[in-house]
Amino acid sequence: MKPFLGVLLALSLSLPVLAGAAEPVTSTPAAVAAAPVVAPAAPAVVPSAAAMSTGLGGQLTQMVLGLLLVIGLIFLLAWAMRRVQRVGPANGQLIELLSSRAIGPRDRLVLVQVGSEQILLGITPGRITPLHVLKESVTAPVKQPATQEFAQRLMELLGKDQKDDKK
Repeated sequence: MKPFLGVLLALSLSLPVLAGAAEPVTSTPAAVAAAPVVAPAAPAVVPSAAAMSTGLGGQLTQMVLGLLLVIGLIFLLAWAMRRVQRVGPANGQLIELLSSRAIGPRDRLVLVQVGSEQILLGITPGRITPLHVLKESVTAPVKQPATQEFAQRLMELLGKDQKDDKK
């Protein structure tokens, strides 16, 4: 994943340079020297505010479209990475993480299942220690959603508070 982010960062940093290279060249010193000198027939026209805003609006539109293109590319690549990772050998893993609990800022207890055995591991920054091999499989209790009785009781309590405030 880190090489992918490096490539994405390099691409995003090079986009402004590529956009600057795509701008048309208005005039070169050689072209200005070779052009015939003609006296203007009419006084020079100062560009109006509408013409100046059109140029600014065009630049702003180009910037927004470029930004949307880059964001879309990021989402497309993230989607592709998820698809590629799912297809790989991760589907046939033999070791499964069942539970994890932090017991300190950098220490953890981890319950893993390898085949039919469950092993409790102690993980510290310097080592991983098997603490216990469980003879019987441990299953997590299924959490039940909040019952309607709780919701009704809560509404009653909230209703009583609102009635007390009105008095």
